[in-house]
Amino acid sequence: MAILSNFLIGFLAALVGVIPPGLLNMSAAKISMKQGRKVALLFSVGVSVTVCVQTFVALLFARYLDMHPEVVDMLQKVALGIFLCITVYFFFIAKDTRREVPKSVKKSKTNRFFYGMLLAALNLLPLPYWVYVSITFGAFGWFSFGQIELWAAVIASGLGTFFMLAVYAQFFRRKDNAPVFNFNMNYVIGLLTAIISVITLIKIINAI
Repeated sequence: MAILSNFLIGFLAALVGVIPPGLLNMSAAKISMKQGRKVALLFSVGVSVTVCVQTFVALLFARYLDMHPEVVDMLQKVALGIFLCITVYFFFIAKDTRREVPKSVKKSKTNRFFYGMLLAALNLLPLPYWVYVSITFGAFGWFSFGQIELWAAVIASGLGTFFMLAVYAQFFRRKDNAPVFNFNMNYVIGLLTAIISVITLIKIINAI
């Protein structure tokens, strides 16, 4: 049961993390339009492999934190500052997402896998994201840090990431489906981090 719970949480958390238009899913969409769906899927596999590695590292750190609650208390205060900075960034500094996907897509098909791995490695947000998700669900008893359960979440994160990237690649597979959004997704991300900041602040106040 714990393995299934970890798998579902890992899969759904990965879906939620990739749904907002960003560098990875927009790149998958652009590659699909320019070079075809198969090449975009190869790129998505590369991204998913890196995401699995990032998730594994994050969960190892989260398992350590789970065994040392005194460290969690200290990190909550650090996390509050980080989330507040992220909120300010996405609301006031980040570039508007209501634009077309960048046209600078290389035409080489053979290195799409490694290009996906490299591009995903430049995105470090999955590390704190998975630490927060695992510890939060672990506090409710829905997430386990056992070795097998941990690997279930890692594999699920890769599958969830690949699934959502494949959806982008499929939806924007034709050139007349150029992905242009009329809503700035930065506001959504900023709102989410603001909510997390409030929750973290409430936890800190209650612990005093």
